[in-house]
Amino acid sequence: MKRKRHSLMMKLVALLILWLVVIHFDALSSSSVNKNVSFSPSPLHSNLQFHLHVDTQQLQCFFTAASFLPPRNLLGSEPQPPAAGAGVFIPTAKEKKKKKMGEGGIELLKAEEDKHGGVVVNVEVEDPIEPLNFSSWLQASISNWSQQGKKGVWIKLPIKHSNLVDTAVKAGFRYHHAEPDHLMLVYWIPHSPDTIPQNASHRVGIGAFVINNNREMLVVQETDGRFKGTGIWKMPTGTVNEGEDICAAAIREVKEETGIETEFVEILAFRQSHKSFFQKSDMFFVSMLRPLSFDIHSQASEIVASKWMSIEEYAAQSFVQEHDLFRFIAEICLSKLDGKYTGFSNLLTTTSSGKNTYLYFNGHDASNLVDSKNQQA
Repeated sequence: MKRKRHSLMMKLVALLILWLVVIHFDALSSSSVNKNVSFSPSPLHSNLQFHLHVDTQQLQCFFTAASFLPPRNLLGSEPQPPAAGAGVFIPTAKEKKKKKMGEGGIELLKAEEDKHGGVVVNVEVEDPIEPLNFSSWLQASISNWSQQGKKGVWIKLPIKHSNLVDTAVKAGFRYHHAEPDHLMLVYWIPHSPDTIPQNASHRVGIGAFVINNNREMLVVQETDGRFKGTGIWKMPTGTVNEGEDICAAAIREVKEETGIETEFVEILAFRQSHKSFFQKSDMFFVSMLRPLSFDIHSQASEIVASKWMSIEEYAAQSFVQEHDLFRFIAEICLSKLDGKYTGFSNLLTTTSSGKNTYLYFNGHDASNLVDSKNQQA
């Protein structure tokens, strides 16, 4: 026990010596570089004399380096490293080059600039991320982007990092939209009015008017939905997939539901409605298709029955006659067959960015316009 007390006392004395050296450091550095210092550290140990040879330049380097090192505890053992996300991180020069650092040496999130004065953060880290660390990075990054005059901040969070959603929301982010594999959140840095665009406002659907040479149109009865069990015959319908053209969607839906191969002719009409699917607006395009095959093979999971029906019989259904929209679409289809109506043909064009896109236009009037220009030339 006495040995332990003596050892502890000696360590306290050593700490006192270090403190005295710091006090005398300014005086030492103001004169010659090398100094000899003699003193008694404590009245209790006056018989112990310490003679120090001090190189002030080395001492200055020692304290400069030591200021960045964690102190040893009084028992002389090495301190434990801080927990993840705790303490202050002091990056090395190599780490500063490798990663962008904000104030206090906090790592900044990697982001790409968008075309509207904002940034997009794609969290692509494979390993789990602690919310405490993410919160520090996010706050430092927002401060940095604010100083740069950025506006909107988009964060794409993969589903594997869903534990960070609460952290982002507490930092001021809000939901924008979700996909099967990620959630997109957005934050507006409050320097100016918020101009973040809303999530996609419309769902796009198609109805396929498939007519053969016998004035018979392809009709179906569905297993689910509004018309289930009503006995009503309707056009094949469906939803346009992301990245899919309207004309291609019509051909695909007919093939899936009835097995009939077709080719696109025209868009005959379209309508817009609101507060439809999950309160989103809806665009519905009636497309005319020409059949390339005629043997029907119904899709059992979605279609109860399908057949070729005369267009007059289709139009005469009580449901069609009782509803303006359905009746008017039927009249458009009849007018098209009688040569009294022209729809919108599709023309493959290229945008200013080089992407392929379809332009839909009235082929009859466009032909007249071209003929008129040719005559003027």
